[in-house]
Amino acid sequence: MASRMSRKTWVVLAVVIVAVGATVGVALSRGSPSSSDSTQQPQTAPDFTLPTMIGANITLSDLEGTPIVLNFWSIGCSWCRYQLPFLEALAQQSDGEIEVIVVNVVDSASTIETFFDDYEPTMTVALDDESATYLNYCQNFDNSRGSIPFTLFIDSEGTVQDKRIGAFASEAELWDTLNDVLGITPPQTS
Repeated sequence: MASRMSRKTWVVLAVVIVAVGATVGVALSRGSPSSSDSTQQPQTAPDFTLPTMIGANITLSDLEGTPIVLNFWSIGCSWCRYQLPFLEALAQQSDGEIEVIVVNVVDSASTIETFFDDYEPTMTVALDDESATYLNYCQNFDNSRGSIPFTLFIDSEGTVQDKRIGAFASEAELWDTLNDVLGITPPQTS
């Protein structure tokens, strides 16, 4: 019984740490319209190959020629879950002109499948179960606290043009950032 209580305590502690990290990330990102450092030169996005929720692999360099919104998230992060619908809407509305990749950095494949239930996302859901890709991006793009959600905007040549540590407040804010950074506007509705 004591072993079980100890495991529950560790799980609760891990969830609290992720939630606090996400909250700090949101607070930091709201300090300025863009959370990137304007004195830093754009860098090439490090290549990676990760398994996806549907069982295939995704390799970043294979997407050259397509703008990419790359997001790191976990199910235990409430801000991550809050903005997932914005990212899914972006994937649906962009009609393939933008690749939206959401990389889960904590949860198992079965937990992610349970989370999405019968819904099949348009965005690519990748699994970084050892967090190696996530940690590489945190190190290369000034996310030393490892906050999530962590979103990067990669142009069609594979260069990271901007990043956001913390959640977007709305789908409109996500589209505004995409327009400001990559010149991509939402499709016109009639």
